[in-house]
Amino acid sequence: MSNKRIVLAVTGASGSILAQRFLETSREEIHLVISSNSDQVIEYETGHNSEHFKKMASYVYDDRDVAAKISSGSFIFDAMVVMPCSMNTLAKIAAGISDSLITRAAAVSLKERRRLIIVPREMPLSLIALENMERLTRAGAIVAPAMPAFYTRPKSVDDMVNFVVGRIMDLCGIDNELVKRWKEEERD
Repeated sequence: MSNKRIVLAVTGASGSILAQRFLETSREEIHLVISSNSDQVIEYETGHNSEHFKKMASYVYDDRDVAAKISSGSFIFDAMVVMPCSMNTLAKIAAGISDSLITRAAAVSLKERRRLIIVPREMPLSLIALENMERLTRAGAIVAPAMPAFYTRPKSVDDMVNFVVGRIMDLCGIDNELVKRWKEEERD
């Protein structure tokens, strides 16, 4: 099986542990973009700086470089994941504002009809946020909020993180064993 080419964008929303786990467990070709607002959140939540994330990626881009190869429709990729996705970034993507590499690559995903997975980590949600999520869904994106399942009987935060990341990997078509499947027999 050939590697998938995944664009992973990390924004300044809480939940950078999700992106970290994705990077730690994926064996795919990962093209990483980290927004400037993410650095402080990454360090606070994971104890690492963004350089730690960059070392796990195949390719790294500066969010200010709107001419990077992932901003072009001629760059073929299997999926783009924005995880975690801030409400600011979500709103910009929903409105078609391409003022950063992350929002430009997301716009390309939509126009090229490629898989775009938005993973918001916000609660509660305002009507504006819900309308933006609806707009993105109508445009072809998949909105997959970071919501753990409890049928898996998680025993730790890691279990909940693994569930969310495993489901995102499922949406990308990436084989993984992070998720305990519904009605699957207990693992040791």
